[in-house]
Amino acid sequence: RDVKVPAWLNDPIYYHNRGNSDWWGESNLDGDFSGLDDLFTENPRVVQGFIDIYGAWIDRFGIDGFRIDTARHVNPAFWRAFIPAMRERAAARGIPNFHIFGEAAETDPALLAGFTRSDRYPAVLDFAFQMTVKDVVAGTEPPEKLALLFRADVLYEGGEAAALQLPTFVGNHDMGRFGRMLLDARPDISDDELLARQTLAHAMMMFLRGTPVIYYGDEQGFTGDGDDRRSRQDMFETQVPSYADDRVVGERSGPFDTDATLYRRLGDMARLRTATPSLVSGLQTVRQAGKEPGLFVVSRRVPGEAGETLIAFNTSTAAASAHIVVDARSSRWAALHGQCAAQVAAPGSLAVSVPALDYIICRSEAVR
Repeated sequence: RDVKVPAWLNDPIYYHNRGNSDWWGESNLDGDFSGLDDLFTENPRVVQGFIDIYGAWIDRFGIDGFRIDTARHVNPAFWRAFIPAMRERAAARGIPNFHIFGEAAETDPALLAGFTRSDRYPAVLDFAFQMTVKDVVAGTEPPEKLALLFRADVLYEGGEAAALQLPTFVGNHDMGRFGRMLLDARPDISDDELLARQTLAHAMMMFLRGTPVIYYGDEQGFTGDGDDRRSRQDMFETQVPSYADDRVVGERSGPFDTDATLYRRLGDMARLRTATPSLVSGLQTVRQAGKEPGLFVVSRRVPGEAGETLIAFNTSTAAASAHIVVDARSSRWAALHGQCAAQVAAPGSLAVSVPALDYIICRSEAVR
């Protein structure tokens, strides 16, 4: 009777007591999660109890934020009380930029955005981004699908600026690794193409709007055998046959190899992103998105700052070129990654050429 701490957790009146969830309807909120007792989160004692528990982590350890798992299985009123309390607690502790975001496995941006409105989450894991990047980079959907995804950013509370906070990812511990998704979509893919598409997906995650989340092991080329537990290989040399025979993205190396191809590429991306404010906090404008595999181009600009940053991705297996609309005041350009024209072809038009399954990043040097 006293095994749970705090003591109030031992009282059955603070649980829903409805049995296992059927994953739809009322049981989606009130049912037990695969045998895990579901708390009666409508009860004020439970609400305050969890504010006390999580607040203690902030007070004692000064943590920087919370990732809230299975947020969709709790009533919105609970979050509307809990989230402001956590932010107030962090402010009182003097923690700058405290962040809290929810995990809700929805791929429809409208449903994801609902959690920022009815539940008042500052951000949610961007499952819609993950699905779209997977389809576009694997070549099963055109770049136009990315444009449709970003068009829905206005649905989030706070609109396009709020979408900058959405944690973006291409694989995780539940869905599996992106390399495995590519292998499933393209079973005959060559090693070089596998590496190129893996790199391209991570470049989209690092340079498009959102806050990138790298799944550990991807930087070493791990692919796993599928979703959930089959994608959770640890970082030590494995003795597990199902992991030992995995195909690796890039060259096979030790699990902590800082010279691994993907490790170096992701490191370069992270340094470039950190050094370029527009790639972190710049609002995003889609410049081109085709109906066939090929170019997807965006501009990013920090409001009030001069210049713009152009990022062009090529999802085709052939090089692609185009004249891209840019700000008419942006005339001189410099390459941040790849090759970029130094001057516009005409006012408001920049010629770009992107190698197959690659990307370029260009920065306008000044705005007249």
